[in-house]
Amino acid sequence: MKAIICNAFAPLDQLEFGEMPDPQAKGDQVVIRVEAAGVNYPDGLLVQGLYQMRPEHPFVPGMEAAGVVESVGPDVTRFKIGDRVATICSLGGYAEKVAETEARVFPIGDMDAADACALLVAFGTSHHALKQRAHLQPGETLVVLGAAGATGVAAIQIGKIMGARVIAVASTDEKRAIARDNGADEAIGYENLKDQLKTMTGGKGVDVVYDSVGGEAFDACARSMARNGRLLIIGFAGGDIPKFPVNLALVKEFSLVGVFWGNFTRHEPQAYADNMRELLGWYSAGKVKPLIEGRYPLSQAPEVLTRVLGRGAVGKIALIP
Repeated sequence: MKAIICNAFAPLDQLEFGEMPDPQAKGDQVVIRVEAAGVNYPDGLLVQGLYQMRPEHPFVPGMEAAGVVESVGPDVTRFKIGDRVATICSLGGYAEKVAETEARVFPIGDMDAADACALLVAFGTSHHALKQRAHLQPGETLVVLGAAGATGVAAIQIGKIMGARVIAVASTDEKRAIARDNGADEAIGYENLKDQLKTMTGGKGVDVVYDSVGGEAFDACARSMARNGRLLIIGFAGGDIPKFPVNLALVKEFSLVGVFWGNFTRHEPQAYADNMRELLGWYSAGKVKPLIEGRYPLSQAPEVLTRVLGRGAVGKIALIP
């Protein structure tokens, strides 16, 4: 099968588009013929050796894929050949076929494959962040940094479902328009962020911040928190990992909350499955709708990842084998 192959931790242009052995369905594994593979920011870090996980080489990156069941192992009970499914896979998504255990595979019916991928990691991360980590309540103020990205769009839509007032923060007029189109009550830039948030909350401060950016934006938000607020640490797309002055948490009485969705899926599989059922239900009811910026040939993975890591993408990007 054709796949994107990482032969060594190296710059993105060193990724190879080549041949790998077809996966075989063993035990409780399902082999999926991939219709779309979702592109995520951590994928670009992983192949450069900059992520928490450092797999042995060679490996195929890609943590989400959707398509049609091609074969099943002898212990599989929930799926059959021909079913349309999506999966969270630690590795292997950037390929024509991928194998994953039955427990990590979800039925998608006639759902668009790229939409299904977006619901897995991008919407899954934001859902977990706002539900289990922030315990977001109706009427609270939610600030979403990186609001036009895949997880940002998801956080806006989910925040509105949960009854929050959503303030989106994005770097350009185009991105702020995207945030408003996806339900944000207000959309602002990063300039004078602390002063803007103080004015917009009437001096009370922000209840929940969804921060996938880091850097100076984190510093501004840390100084803008309401008492009992929750500042969610999603990632550092801005490139800088900030240093936190812990006296702020003491004086302002807010919480700094880490969000590692991959750990959540491993340690709380039942809660993860419940979350996915809720997300799929929201999708079926038209309450959430991923923004798919583009669909690109699998061979263009290096170029696509370069744009994602440079924060040049909006919404979700899918690779099509």
